Amino acid sequence: QVLLVESGGGLVQAGGSLRLSCAASRRTRLMGWFRQAPGKEREPVAAITWSGRTSYADSVKGRFTISRDNAENTVYLQMTSLRPEDTAVYYCAAGSDSYLYTQENKYDFWGQGTQVTVSS
Repeated sequence: QVLLVESGGGLVQAGGSLRLSCAASRRTRLMGWFRQAPGKEREPVAAITWSGRTSYADSVKGRFTISRDNAENTVYLQMTSLRPEDTAVYYCAAGSDSYLYTQENKYDFWGQGTQVTVSS
């Protein structure tokens, strides 16, 4: 079992920045961020392997950066140039695979979610 605790969400104006953090209770090989906007399905945002390989959704490339501190079992999502369409609940997820998966079913553990609201 892995406990994931997210933090860093909030309200920000369009063009602003936020940094999300997710602390895991133990080491995990694969970590990712997903988001779910009202009335929409949950979608992948970014993923990172233990070695630091990363993947991003096209909608956030160039604006969001995922990183991890393996010593602290923590993953971060630095979000810049935020847009109103980035408004969603952001979920941290962890998996045991070493491959850079973005599919939800490859992640075994999920955080409770943190709200990000971008005002226009």
